[in-house]
Amino acid sequence: MSVLSGKHIVLGICGGIAAYKSVSLLRLFIKAGAEVQVVITPAGKEFITPVTLSALSHKPVVSEFFSANTGEWHSHVDLGLWADCMVIAPATASTIGKMANGIADNMLVTTYLSAKSPVFIAPAMDLDMMRHPSTQANLSRLRSYGNHIIEPASGYLASGLEGKGRMEEPENIVVYLERFFAERSDLEGKNVLITAGPTYEKIDPVRFIGNYSSGKMGYAIAEECASRGANVTLVSGPVSISVKNPGINVVRVESAKEMLDECRKAFPTSEISIMCAAVADYAPANPSDRKIKREHQEVPVITLVKNPDIAATLGKEKRSGQMLVGFALETDNETVNATEKLAKKNLDIIVLNSLRDKGACFGTDTNKVSIIKADGSRTDFPLKDKAKVAADIVDEIINFSQSKA
Repeated sequence: MSVLSGKHIVLGICGGIAAYKSVSLLRLFIKAGAEVQVVITPAGKEFITPVTLSALSHKPVVSEFFSANTGEWHSHVDLGLWADCMVIAPATASTIGKMANGIADNMLVTTYLSAKSPVFIAPAMDLDMMRHPSTQANLSRLRSYGNHIIEPASGYLASGLEGKGRMEEPENIVVYLERFFAERSDLEGKNVLITAGPTYEKIDPVRFIGNYSSGKMGYAIAEECASRGANVTLVSGPVSISVKNPGINVVRVESAKEMLDECRKAFPTSEISIMCAAVADYAPANPSDRKIKREHQEVPVITLVKNPDIAATLGKEKRSGQMLVGFALETDNETVNATEKLAKKNLDIIVLNSLRDKGACFGTDTNKVSIIKADGSRTDFPLKDKAKVAADIVDEIINFSQSKA
């Protein structure tokens, strides 16, 4: 059985002569057991009809934002959440440029911008367009966002010229995806413990000490691990988001002590533990069991005590063969501070991010991280969507684990 069996694939088709190959590609996806939703640009319909595509996919083809006859709205957001991957083949120079620069003027590009899953782009155009600096710059930008470029082949082109620009053959695109998803089953059956979100430390029944963590990074890592076959236990502080994968076991806690207790329960059987939560360093020593009133009372003095260091505690309990990953959110001396934490807490990997990086850290949908390993190696990544950052983090964890084996 193909690893594509049961996968949800959004197939994007642009307006180029290579669109005829998309019919074969669609047929191969269906034959492999995938469920395919075609999204085609208006220009694409000049090369291949929606009737043909719908007959093969057994789904209505999506092209416009809404149906002119019924007013039915086609949600690019829902499509982006539904997909296990998005394949754009052929991808024209025009669409590549729009994707690279966020020009959301058609259903295909808006679906791409909403996609949370891996995106594969198979360019197809004449050789001069392909090698033009603007096209190459757009492709480089798309790569930096974490997209996968399936390089075009060289050969005879529709213009009569010969060179690089032919869309890769459908059979090879299917093999490319099968290899990708086969590699993503590298956590199959492994137990992974992840913490996410903030902790709240009670002052009284209505007030607490906390932080701005949204939990988005930890939840994205949980989704990524689950998509690769892991048995995920997600110990989550108070957040307003939820998991999409029903296989993720979410354990909800409030305080640092509660989070530590749940982590210690799951840690002994976990091969990989990823401490992504923003745990409060301090808690009130004597929280009130009644609301502290402002009236007729002096300003209260709140005495703080240190919370347990969850990563450090697990680092002391770590056995041979277990992988422990920590996070370091810093504002200055970032590398020095992160490296010290790596050693002090007996971590295998530490993920460093800085509040000085615009668009990263708390409350954002993006992050910019550096991954430092116990062997001294370091990898720096550009600003990306947190789902793509999660994939980078998990890739680095797996690579380091395999290097130690």
